[in-house]
Amino acid sequence: MVLVDSVTRAGQSMVTCGRRSREEDTAAAGSAPRSRSERPRGAGHVASVPESPRLAKFHVPEIVFGPGSLVEAAHAAARLGARRPLLVTDDGLLAAGWPQQLLAHLADGGMDATVWSGVTPNPKDHEIAAGHEAYRAAGCDVLVAVGGGSVIDAATGIALLAGNGGLITDFEGIDRMVAPIPPMVMVPATSGTGADVSQFCIVTDTLRNTKITILGRALVPDVSVVDPHLLTTMPDWLNAATGLDALTHGIEAYVSRAHNPLTDHHALQAISLVGGHLERTMDHPREQESRTHMAQAALEAGLAFTNAILGAAHAMSHQVGGLLDLPHGVINGILLPHVVRFNAASDPARFVPIAQALGFPGEVGRSCSQALAEDAAEWAACEVRRLADELGVPKALSEIGVTEADVPTLSAMTMADACLSTNPREADQADIAALFRQAL
Repeated sequence: MVLVDSVTRAGQSMVTCGRRSREEDTAAAGSAPRSRSERPRGAGHVASVPESPRLAKFHVPEIVFGPGSLVEAAHAAARLGARRPLLVTDDGLLAAGWPQQLLAHLADGGMDATVWSGVTPNPKDHEIAAGHEAYRAAGCDVLVAVGGGSVIDAATGIALLAGNGGLITDFEGIDRMVAPIPPMVMVPATSGTGADVSQFCIVTDTLRNTKITILGRALVPDVSVVDPHLLTTMPDWLNAATGLDALTHGIEAYVSRAHNPLTDHHALQAISLVGGHLERTMDHPREQESRTHMAQAALEAGLAFTNAILGAAHAMSHQVGGLLDLPHGVINGILLPHVVRFNAASDPARFVPIAQALGFPGEVGRSCSQALAEDAAEWAACEVRRLADELGVPKALSEIGVTEADVPTLSAMTMADACLSTNPREADQADIAALFRQAL
């Protein structure tokens, strides 16, 4: 496995090339991306132009971070008033033993916890309903989750139903919940989803075979406890998938229409950390230093995307995941290079800091030529694909079961996904269909 030799960290000369004028963006968006051979090598320099200040909100839970911090989840639950918490997890985590450790800590704190582990990857609407029934039957008062994004999304969905009733599919969209929900303590056991700090809840609608996005400030957990020790028991495929998810979060948050200086910092730091450490965790799964870096990468990416939202890669990936019930990060790894090229066609300069965070070898100062910005954006797309290759991710959607016949349905459903609204380049259904076909 080839490691990135040199990674430029966020805060170390992360210089952004200036954005082009709106007229130039409009003109570029209306034409297809040119190949490298067609690009004008003598293009003028693009000067750095700071964006106008604007109001920025930044939602974040209380965060406890560090090896050995699992016990803090019990302390947090007690502070939130837990007497009968529902501990949400899955069979894989139970086999690894982490929920049992937390159960002991909860018992030491005088809490009588109920364990519910009826969640599968890409949590289903009926699983959320079953979890809610378990919560009600046991008279629970606080949600505590130990697991990856599926477990945390399931716990969030259960909390949503506990406070509002109804069906989980009733809450698709933005801020559809009207009543308060129970306190939530999240303990991530993977290094990529960011669900432990997120205002998103992603659930599979089994009637429509798609993933629905539920978004709202009320869904941000009360406490996130990030213990890198939990990452050492992930299987390789899950480590690769969640790491690519973190990378996608960072890249899409950085170029999102809703980005701001606060999200930019966390997004670039996440990109840099994934580029520098994900491959090493595959080669040395028990090495604590690289696991801690990836735990931080997942956290920083989560802080970025929950505030800046995401883009077309996630909007498309949600539909494929709902259709085929496949690992979300793997789908992202296939789609992301294509989406990077699509978005960079209208504004390659925005991708220069992303390329730098991944180790772009080109020299970039306070201004850069259009050609250099385009080269950096293309390099970033290629580097994402190189990393996916090293992790064993398929090159094409057709390799995981997507067919040409699926494209019309997938593209139509993508248009309704909330993540598409913050994609930096406007995309209609024909654009999305073309991207799906490029990725087949």
